[in-house]
Amino acid sequence: MSIVVTGATGSLGRLVVDELLRGGVPAGRIVALARDERKAAPLAALGVEVRLADYDRPETLEAAFGAGDRVLLISGSEIGRRVPQHTAVVEAATRAGVAQLAYTSVLGGPEADFELAREHQVTEKLILESGLPYTLLRNGWYSEVYTEQLATALEHGAVTGSAPREGRIASAPRADYAAAAAAVLTGEGHLNTAYELSGDTAWSLPEYAALVSEATGREIAYREIPAEAHLAIFTGAGLPEELAAILVDVDRAIGRGLLAATPGDLARLIGRPTTPVAATVADAVADAVAALKG
Repeated sequence: MSIVVTGATGSLGRLVVDELLRGGVPAGRIVALARDERKAAPLAALGVEVRLADYDRPETLEAAFGAGDRVLLISGSEIGRRVPQHTAVVEAATRAGVAQLAYTSVLGGPEADFELAREHQVTEKLILESGLPYTLLRNGWYSEVYTEQLATALEHGAVTGSAPREGRIASAPRADYAAAAAAVLTGEGHLNTAYELSGDTAWSLPEYAALVSEATGREIAYREIPAEAHLAIFTGAGLPEELAAILVDVDRAIGRGLLAATPGDLARLIGRPTTPVAATVADAVADAVAALKG
């Protein structure tokens, strides 16, 4: 039996593999699925088995899984293409007879009433209908969604968005979600279960801007703009209009409290409090300073 991680060279997938290794899983029991052999070379160097597979090429998934494997399906990043991609993975896993299919879904699952959730909801239905033993990891927002835009915030002196100032986000860093995924792939009692994963504390964008100000010593504010202006910023930066509209809709969802839930499942799975957004901000600022010095 192997533990198979799809999208293993991505930001979340690599962290899951690292967490499995850190938790004592032998490298030889871990299978990393990747599209690019060169990107997967560092994993192979650790002794992890690399199998080349592509969500868009179902034939490459036939040899990706074996009977009894525990599999983590990390959702694809190409919005609008994820349903056929995920269908190919679920069908291949079903034919192989895997022992567990864990999936990185969205906070709220079928109750998540915003556009970004739609493909996740279809995928959850596919998994349930497959008859495979499943674990649904309904991930909330990643703190890095904001800290990765730190340079832009510093350049403009503001964090800009269309989410209402009172909207709150219960985020956690990717490393916390990776630790949760590793826990359900290696532990018992997680089959046929859905977990609502989010940070322990919800914060507002004005509070986030204040944390950036404190960490950088510069005055950073939250600038709330109309949804139409927000859409224009995204399309002006070259994003397709459909994707831009989905991202603006996320800010509407924040205003409606759909990313603010704090049920505590994430902390329980990882066995510790979730990482506060202030710590992620401090790490991002430290990395930015080090890059400038380097």
